[in-house]
Amino acid sequence: MPTLDPLSLKLFVAVAETGTIAAAAEREHIAAAALSKRMSEIEATLGVALLTRTNKGVAPTEAGQRLVSLAQHALHQLDDIVVQMRDYASGTRGLIRMAANISSVVQFLPGDIQRFAAQHPQISILIEEKPSAGVLRAVAENAVDIGVFTSVPHGFALETFPYHRDRLVLVCPAGHALAKRASMRLAEALAHEFVNLPPDTAISQQVTQAAHGLAQPLRVRIQVTSYDAQALMIGAGLGVGVMPEAVARHQAVAQALGVVMLDEAWAERDLLIAVRSSQALTAACRMLVEHLRAA
Repeated sequence: MPTLDPLSLKLFVAVAETGTIAAAAEREHIAAAALSKRMSEIEATLGVALLTRTNKGVAPTEAGQRLVSLAQHALHQLDDIVVQMRDYASGTRGLIRMAANISSVVQFLPGDIQRFAAQHPQISILIEEKPSAGVLRAVAENAVDIGVFTSVPHGFALETFPYHRDRLVLVCPAGHALAKRASMRLAEALAHEFVNLPPDTAISQQVTQAAHGLAQPLRVRIQVTSYDAQALMIGAGLGVGVMPEAVARHQAVAQALGVVMLDEAWAERDLLIAVRSSQALTAACRMLVEHLRAA
């Protein structure tokens, strides 16, 4: 099937718009003889007369007028491709894949992502909630571009950056004996049953390890998958639990909960950003990482 290159279409439009080979050649910086030959080749390729030649110049035939319209549309589309690809290269347009742990999703990411999205409306962000270990694995396996996780030991070769810091607290029913305390050690709470998150979450692992270090069992009565469910179960008197302070303060109002500070070094936690390689990130991803770090 005969094909036309963009330069041929551009030259044909120039001839149709200027009305002479000489004027079109001057505008497009090409020799008149070469331009005239190119017009003959286009007609031969399409098998139809496109230009009517007169003493005053040239004029497009009916087929030529149709080709002008089609060519202009095609050239505009090519220009649009260049513009859109330039947008991707500059980071003003793109797709970012993220994985984040529950603590960052509940506490910090909604506001930070909302502000980023308002500044960059043509960048789409897909966020999947995973436990911290799953976040790290997803980044390492290139399933996502950016991960946000609680600082935990891991063996992945990733670049990490500070994001936010949170603090874990003990949560109990408002009328519970422990609710009167301003702060306490975990050892004092281990006599009670716990409402816990799944064992693959960073919080569950930290609480379990701390109890193990005290040589005391962690008595898990109920396991849930979200802070909302955890707060509901604790509010119903089914146990105590550990969650980030910002989440606990919010849930305490809705569920009539007591919040007690944990006087433990491990209760201070760092949330980190993880990428495989900052230099390999797309422009949009780099912009989001910089935005989150600045937050």
